[in-house]
Amino acid sequence: MNEDKDQAARAPANDVGDAAVGEFPDEGAATVSPEERVEALEQELAEAKDRLLRALAETENVRRRAQREREDTLKYAISNFARDLLSPVDNLRRALDSVKEAEIDDPRAKSLLDGVAATERELLATFERHGLKRIDPKGERFDHNFHQAIFEAERPGAAPGTIIEVLQPGYVLHDRLLRPAMVGIAKAGSPPAEDSASDEET
Repeated sequence: MNEDKDQAARAPANDVGDAAVGEFPDEGAATVSPEERVEALEQELAEAKDRLLRALAETENVRRRAQREREDTLKYAISNFARDLLSPVDNLRRALDSVKEAEIDDPRAKSLLDGVAATERELLATFERHGLKRIDPKGERFDHNFHQAIFEAERPGAAPGTIIEVLQPGYVLHDRLLRPAMVGIAKAGSPPAEDSASDEET
């Protein structure tokens, strides 16, 4: 009985001690002020906004790239087909160049030649409607982006680097080279020989 009374007497003291511990937190524990909490949230929000903007920019870049690729696919879809048509057109031109109209006496032969010329014109007009254009650069400056030099020769009155002959015309599809023009270009002439009389004087 005496032991029970002693325990009952000590119990309130323990409760008071426990309450005291709860009322006074550890002084070493970190405390965050409302201002610091707001600042941390604002920083997190700014970082999330930056990530979102970067993701949106990347998505837009992907969309534009895909759109550009689709446009290029449609724009140059006929490249292989157009390239295969160049040889027949070249043959039409060779046929026309091989015969001089003034030398044709037979009206039927002349009519046939006119038909070949009309066919060539119609084909070239069809090419242009689809963005395919012929390069016939005689008299122009040589441009390695569109021309392929086959030979060089001296040509009086022609500046060096000028195209003096087109062996085979080139073609571009829109802004893309389909076939370079094969050309001959003028080169600088040999320096004039010194006069023998002037040599003797010197």
